[in-house]
Order: sequence, then C-alpha cells, then structure tokens
Amino acid sequence: MKILVGYERSKEGKHVMDIAIKHAKAWDGKIFLATSLFGGVEMEKDELEKAEKILKEAKETLDAEGIECETHVLVRGLEPGEDLVSFAKEKEVDEIIIGVKSKSKVGKLLFGSNAQFVILNAPCPVMTVKKQ
Repeated sequence: MKILVGYERSKEGKHVMDIAIKHAKAWDGKIFLATSLFGGVEMEKDELEKAEKILKEAKETLDAEGIECETHVLVRGLEPGEDLVSFAKEKEVDEIIIGVKSKSKVGKLLFGSNAQFVILNAPCPVMTVKKQ
C-alpha cells in the first residue's frame, strides 16, 4: 500500500504521523512524506532547507519504526492542495492522510481550502486527522 502524508510539523502533524504509522504497519505500506511550498522565483533557500530538515526528522521516526519512506518537498508553483493531488496521481498512491484545523464555524464545515481541494479531487481515499 502506498500512503501519501501531507506533512507539516504541528500538533496535527504528530497525529497524522501516528495514523500513518498504524496504517503502514497494518498494510505493509510505504509512506511518501510530502510538503508543498508554493515556490517560484521568490522561493527562499532557507525556506526550502527548513522544509527538508523537517521531513528528514519525520523520516527518522519512520525509519525507527521500520517503515519504508520517501520524502518530497514539492516546489512546483501550485497551491498545496493541488500539489498533493497531482503528486498522488503521479505516484499512484492508495491513501492520502492530511491534518485539518478548524478555526471558525465555517472553517469547521469546510476544513480549509487546501484540505477541501484534496478531499474533493484526490484519486484515492483521503483520511483527515484533527488534533485531539
């Protein structure tokens, strides 16, 4: 099973990783850890290096659990939701796991534009995880 994890270091990110580890172990899965940066000419080198460092730290957690993992910093000029859906299609993933935050009553209904885009356009099932 191929699992795409839209990852960011946050409270939601920790819960996303916990779920991804459970799924990967249950279904002998491979995890693609990905984060999307808008990129373009204005892309700061420091921002890219920070994203790579965060993914490397998360990969070390997965390595310690014995889970096969690849990390990807997506810098393709797309919105994060579009980037994750496109990457999921390219890698033919079986499941996407993303964190969601709810900031308002409307936000609770819509999750957020990136999460909503992934949920509505993904080529596979999407699991959303909120902080507990």
